[in-house]
Amino acid sequence: MNKYELAVVVTTKIDDEARAAVIERVKDLITRFGGTVTNVDDWGKRRLAYEIQKMKEGFYYFITFESNSDCPNEVEQRIRIMENVIRYLCIRQDA
Repeated sequence: MNKYELAVVVTTKIDDEARAAVIERVKDLITRFGGTVTNVDDWGKRRLAYEIQKMKEGFYYFITFESNSDCPNEVEQRIRIMENVIRYLCIRQDA
């Protein structure tokens, strides 16, 4: 099992319940493809480094999880088509 960190930036144009639903959906994707979520770190609303889709701010979430090497690719394919996710990045953490 490898350790991964997934950074997700969610749009500010949705309410708190919809934002929580987006993060729950990401966590469900991780568990569906054989991963185990160990931590979800909510950084709140932050200013983006540059404007994306005419937005200057986004909600940042960092999800750490353990899984085999196939899980991150499957999760990224699903996150890529989610409307409320502005950006995402999944990296493997060195132990």
